[in-house]
Amino acid sequence: MFFRGVLVVLLCAVMGCSSTVPRRSVPTPSGTADVSRSSSGKQSVPTARPYTVLGRTYHPVASAHGFTETGVASWYGRDFHGRPTACGERYDMYGISAAHKLLPMHTRLRVTNLDNGRQLTVRVNDRGPFVNSRILDLSYGAARELGMVEAGTARVRIESLGGSVPDVSGSFYVQVGAFTVRSNALRLADNLQDRGYDRSRIREVTLGGQRFWRVQAGIFKGLDRARVGLARLRVENPSAFILAD
Repeated sequence: MFFRGVLVVLLCAVMGCSSTVPRRSVPTPSGTADVSRSSSGKQSVPTARPYTVLGRTYHPVASAHGFTETGVASWYGRDFHGRPTACGERYDMYGISAAHKLLPMHTRLRVTNLDNGRQLTVRVNDRGPFVNSRILDLSYGAARELGMVEAGTARVRIESLGGSVPDVSGSFYVQVGAFTVRSNALRLADNLQDRGYDRSRIREVTLGGQRFWRVQAGIFKGLDRARVGLARLRVENPSAFILAD
């Protein structure tokens, strides 16, 4: 998930964080989110500004309004208990919390375990996970409520329960590149479609006598979804940007 070397902000007293939590017997089966922690060292990572982990740069979104995502969740426990999270709180493995790579801190999410139908509301207070294409890291307490402790991972659907910025309706694309060689543009467009951006397109333009093929991922219904798509696509395409259809 996320490196625990972040600066400890003195917000814990305000947010009700505790630096002393009684030790309990907790299983740590293989495949849990403990395995999803990076072992490359500690570093300070901002909660809202772009940050880089293991050579990839992530661009957190400004709003969680209308956010939904489906994928694999994992959990993390004893090795990180009591350490600072990305927002400065002390991680309480027995509490109900989660880590996400892009969503704003303190976003409330409804998490549905698609393997058994259980649901739980969690609050995002950390960053990660950063391996194995997982979309969410849950505290041990949250994983226990969702019935996924023993398995270590589960297929989940996550849904935001609110957002701080109203969405903007409409159709949007994310431009990820512009090429002077058409075959290169076609290759990238095919890759985007294989990754689920099935309405991606190529637009041919001529500027200053030079022909370009612009590759645009989409389509995103609403600006919030476009922002989330932009944050994901910028990991591999730093110059990507949103445009309205």
